[in-house]
Amino acid sequence: MSQSDLFGAPASGTPDAASPAQQAANLREQLHFHAHRYYVLDDPQIPDAEYDRLFQALQALEAAHPELRTPDSPTQRVLGKVLDGFMPVRHAVPMLSIRTETDTQASGAEAFDARVRRELGLPEDAPQVEYAAELKFDGLAINLRYESGVLVQAATRGDGEQGEDVTQNIRTIGQIPLKLKVAGAAPEVLEVRGEVYMRRDDFEALNERQRQQGDKTFVNPRNAAAGAVRQLDPGIAARRPLSFFAYGLGEVKGWDVPPTHSGLLDALRDMGLPVCAERTVAQGASGPNGLVAFHQAIGQRRDQLPFDIDGVVYKVNSRELQERLGFVTREPRWAVAHKYPAQEQLTQVEGIDIQVGRTGKLTPVARLKPVFVGGVTVTNATLHNLFELRRKRVRVGDTVIVRRAGDVIPEVVGVVGEARASYVPNFRMPAHCPVCGSTVVRERGEVDHRCTGGLFCAAQRKQALLHFAQRRAVEIEGLGDKLVDQLVDSGLVRTLPELYKLGLAKLAALDRMADKSAQNIVNALEKSKTTTLPRFLFGLGIRHVGEATAKDLARHFGGIDRIMDASVDQLLTVRDVGPVVAQSIRTFFDQAHNREVVEQLRAAGVTWPEHEPSAEADAASLPLSGKTLVLTGTLPTLSREDAKAMIEAAGGKVAGSVSKKTHYVIAGEEAGSKLEKAQSLGVPVLDEAGLLALLAPGADSADSPAPADPADAAGTPSQADQN
Repeated sequence: MSQSDLFGAPASGTPDAASPAQQAANLREQLHFHAHRYYVLDDPQIPDAEYDRLFQALQALEAAHPELRTPDSPTQRVLGKVLDGFMPVRHAVPMLSIRTETDTQASGAEAFDARVRRELGLPEDAPQVEYAAELKFDGLAINLRYESGVLVQAATRGDGEQGEDVTQNIRTIGQIPLKLKVAGAAPEVLEVRGEVYMRRDDFEALNERQRQQGDKTFVNPRNAAAGAVRQLDPGIAARRPLSFFAYGLGEVKGWDVPPTHSGLLDALRDMGLPVCAERTVAQGASGPNGLVAFHQAIGQRRDQLPFDIDGVVYKVNSRELQERLGFVTREPRWAVAHKYPAQEQLTQVEGIDIQVGRTGKLTPVARLKPVFVGGVTVTNATLHNLFELRRKRVRVGDTVIVRRAGDVIPEVVGVVGEARASYVPNFRMPAHCPVCGSTVVRERGEVDHRCTGGLFCAAQRKQALLHFAQRRAVEIEGLGDKLVDQLVDSGLVRTLPELYKLGLAKLAALDRMADKSAQNIVNALEKSKTTTLPRFLFGLGIRHVGEATAKDLARHFGGIDRIMDASVDQLLTVRDVGPVVAQSIRTFFDQAHNREVVEQLRAAGVTWPEHEPSAEADAASLPLSGKTLVLTGTLPTLSREDAKAMIEAAGGKVAGSVSKKTHYVIAGEEAGSKLEKAQSLGVPVLDEAGLLALLAPGADSADSPAPADPADAAGTPSQADQN
């Protein structure tokens, strides 16, 4: 398939049979097409790395054949165009781009330093050149024009000579001051240049809103920011969370510009303009404080930054030396951008597989033709879910953009072009789990498909064990992530009941497991056999069944068999159990292997007290029905969990904070801010004895115990609440 088919662009590639002139013309046509998509339509069809490859190919061709260089060549001008609907703005000082070094090693900084020294005519023993090093932001370049300190115009880069007037949109960015902070007379004219960008967290929130509204999501923060700035309706820009960093100057009148670039950034910051703090002054290329050290340090933290960058920028710090170095064609000789490995690349989808996660979620994964992206070779990329896969229109055989940033799982960003060599059917989610064969379901209103295998599915094995063993469930002390990994990976444990077949010898044989530690696990397993029905139910990991629902189910049905056999209609009679939860419980116990796990656990000796079913109507007669209580401090004999369980068993609810709707605060020793708030709101405060009186059979809330004296119930309030 040709790139013409893939990109919807002019015929591309540089076949060996083509003459250098034909190759150059072809490359120019492609670059113009993709620049239009990127700069004008804000809808790129290829990743930056692919554009850079085409651009460098044209540069190399023109260097070898200077006669092929034309005035309209992309190498000779800044690409862009004024959109219809915006007023054009002629830049008093052209907005030029800077040279790019694309290697990932130290040589990019060293080559720039050597070039600067050579063009300045410095001998080898001359002092090192001082540089300002900063970040290369991935956003939209903007020129802000201030006259007498007041913002009068904002314009895009455009083609470098002429941009678009986007003043009204830029005024919506709160970071950009409408009036500069200056001592004395403001500059007659001060053009500040910088980048409008979107933070990653703001970008994710924006895309989530787009999804909820059924609107198109954005590929990356750069496109979202550029699209917002270049909207004819300023209201759209105002609704998108944009940010700004200043990094340079355009036209200046009536202001003494600082003698260094670093000093200029300090001065702009003092005027109230946002300037990125991730910058430094470096001496030469190498050494502990050189450009190489800055490049490496930022590279290590690149993925922790709150915004996207694609490299760093080196600038000769002295403005006097900048003037001596001057410009070449479209680039200043005194600056260079040193890029990091591309985080987006093109490759082909060879297949679509299904991955089953620890919680049973089924994720479609694109199997890719290997591609080097983000510093590693990538062969798989997530497609998230069926809805995302369909929205991006990904099919086997497609050429796609793959993105990988840091340790983030590689993802398919989108398909390049629409044409396919032949018909390829849409991908469909399987009806049964590819790991265990259990039924796959998607609940109404959710996007994820899930395996219902639960306790049986090998993919969910570790998660099921950890959930079952946690403190709020059956509680097996000492059974944590590392031990579960060993037990499962060694094949010792495949299901929950097999935990109770572990003996001292098997545990002691594991790595880093001494006899004493092994005995502690054996003891913890034996202790865990005595539990409660709510804890056991919660430990099974039934989707949507949390601790509160497990308690409601146990209180209503009284026994596990009645719960397993209950119909959806019967489950719906339980307090706070709705259609989604009822169907989830029914689906779980409809799987024969899940019921088998319950039977095997009972056979292994796991027990709990059961009782006859209690009519839900009787709940109104419970002592604390409809009451909300808050616990604070340390009670004399009851643990926090025991007190909470007793309150909930009596029909009450335990809240985490005090409000006017709180009925009682139960305060123990060293109670803190919750006690103080209860006193300020007039909420009754009880001690442990008062709580037990409330819980007594036949207790009537109308005849509740008298509030305890705070000094007796809780001691002297402390600053730290014992939550």
